[in-house]
Amino acid sequence: MKTPLFEPIGPPLPFGPDAMSPSANDAVMAWQPAQVSRFDALLHEINPDAPRVDIPRLQALAEWLVEQPPAEAQGIMQTRLDRIEWVRAMLADRDWDTAAGTRARAARMLEYLDSDDDLIPDQTPLLGRLDDVLLFDLAWEAFEAETEEYRDFCDYRRDERPTGSGRAQQAAWLRDRLAELAQLQHNARVRDGHYVETRLPPDERFHVVA
Repeated sequence: MKTPLFEPIGPPLPFGPDAMSPSANDAVMAWQPAQVSRFDALLHEINPDAPRVDIPRLQALAEWLVEQPPAEAQGIMQTRLDRIEWVRAMLADRDWDTAAGTRARAARMLEYLDSDDDLIPDQTPLLGRLDDVLLFDLAWEAFEAETEEYRDFCDYRRDERPTGSGRAQQAAWLRDRLAELAQLQHNARVRDGHYVETRLPPDERFHVVA
């Protein structure tokens, strides 16, 4: 509806066809092929258009992360973990009617994030949440638009204090945002079209005679 409210997550994680290749040193993580396959299957259940996840790409990503300055590495992770909490809040908010498809995909992601049986044990120093933020990064486009709308609704609910049921509040938010959009479009047409045709010669324009 409006300009995106979220700050950019930052550059995408270096994961995909153009990502770096892993070094010959396989000491960063010991990957289990069956677990990697399950992770890849889950990701593509949530976002079929995501890149494939395999051991070389995971290894390269882990190597890249441990090479970052510690504060920068923590920031890369925390920005994404904070965004995950907005998805969690959206599903839990009774005033917001999340689309069924979005809810199903987001719930599958959160189920993985809350599981102890994940690709990297959460207690692993620095890398423990890497699989969580990677899943989020590669799946985010599947529920980005609705999470943006939900955050805008939260701002509207805080500022405008709509009354009634959650459905009524969401309807009021949608109605007011559409009205704002219509006004912006009208203003743009007025600005582009002008009430006075300025391209006419001066003697052909109307003017007020006192």
